[in-house]
Amino acid sequence: DPGPPVYPLTGIPVADPVIAARPALVVKIDNASGARPQTGFNAADIVFEEIVNARITRFAMVFHSRDSDPVGPIRSGRIQDIDMFGSYNRPLFAWSGGNKTVTAAVDASDLVNLSQLRVGVYFRTTDKPVPHNLYSRTSALWKKAPAGSQPPVQQFSYRRDGDAVAGSPSAGVDVKLDSINVNWKWNASKGLYFRQMGGKNHFDAAGGQVTTNNVVVLAMNYLPGISDSPDAQTIGTGEAYVFTGGNYVHATWTRTDRLLPFVLTADDGSVVGLTPGRTFVELPRVNLTQPLPAP
Repeated sequence: DPGPPVYPLTGIPVADPVIAARPALVVKIDNASGARPQTGFNAADIVFEEIVNARITRFAMVFHSRDSDPVGPIRSGRIQDIDMFGSYNRPLFAWSGGNKTVTAAVDASDLVNLSQLRVGVYFRTTDKPVPHNLYSRTSALWKKAPAGSQPPVQQFSYRRDGDAVAGSPSAGVDVKLDSINVNWKWNASKGLYFRQMGGKNHFDAAGGQVTTNNVVVLAMNYLPGISDSPDAQTIGTGEAYVFTGGNYVHATWTRTDRLLPFVLTADDGSVVGLTPGRTFVELPRVNLTQPLPAP
């Protein structure tokens, strides 16, 4: 029994078939200190945190089942995004545009280029300095989807009702992404992981601390890319650390092709099942992830 249809990026049963049929929307989000607090984390189905130049990170919020009006601050894409989001079935790609080489690569790819230089659905706010004040609305970005756009395929496996949570109890995880120190702490009463950055709670401007149902840490090799921009090698294999339902599962990630999702295999050979809901994917360099003991 496959059960009821679910939103592919959360595993939650579909409430609105029209929303379920729309394409994935990837929005590149600034994490410079002048950009915070950002807007949209807790409405995104999946969020990636990737290392970029200057030893800082940038986010890619992937929207599908929910909207964020507004969303931002929006910054530029990177070559590594093209491989990273190849498995999302021609997703819309919202970014500030700019670099000619990256623009040419995005245009040559199957990502749909919705740069601010292409579509007039971006605006600047007055509360933050340029370049940390570019915003859009997911509702406006989705209106720019090409005819025939298709929904994304499922990226992770999810537990079914009644399935036991794999792994062993863990209070959460500390992850170092170059100069950014991230901590996720499990809150059993809320059933969510809460994010800290640099030892302080990380808040979303839409209200409340940044949270998620699942934290998936994929240890990455980064090679020097264009202008020495770090280039995450998202095709291959590596160590994975999965935090779900208050438990930690040590795993291996494998990905054989940019058109296919990451596969998470636990040490016992089983595929790791996430909790239906939102997922935050951290992409640190190798050996910089510290699972926390049971609370």
